[in-house]
Amino acid sequence: MSEVRLFKAPLSMVYECDRSGDEKFLREFNSILPGDEDALGAWLKRAKSRGETKESDQVLLTLVIELHRKIDALSDYIKNEHKQYLPLKESADIDEIGFTHIKISEDKFTKDEIYYARIMMPIFPKRNLSLYLRAQDERLAKIENMHEEDEADWNAYVTARERVMIRELRANS
Repeated sequence: MSEVRLFKAPLSMVYECDRSGDEKFLREFNSILPGDEDALGAWLKRAKSRGETKESDQVLLTLVIELHRKIDALSDYIKNEHKQYLPLKESADIDEIGFTHIKISEDKFTKDEIYYARIMMPIFPKRNLSLYLRAQDERLAKIENMHEEDEADWNAYVTARERVMIRELRANS
């Protein structure tokens, strides 16, 4: 196996072994599409694709959309309406991430098992990312399946973590 490039990342995840390809995991995986979870974001994307936002200040538009999301979240909280996710049996702190791999802090994986996982991403806007992993050893897993939009956000986050590591290395040398 070729060496995997990993970078420190302060993330945590919840996960569960999916030996039998359980339908409930697939249903949740498909329900956590970035556009489905965020109707406002999907609306903005459609408006941008039709060219309806050309005359708008993009930064201001993004901030107004995020403010609207926060109001929606407060409204849901007041009405006691929360998105329900599957309760997953395991949780782990993530030590390091790469474009195709995740390394957790403790020996919890079983080699070659498939795991369904959720990670709360510290990106703008904050949201859950769902993915399937295949354990390569007790701590390292390869990302097997992730939504295309999530993959773009994941890759951007990994790149940001790589830049942080490079800056730290330069500062320490």
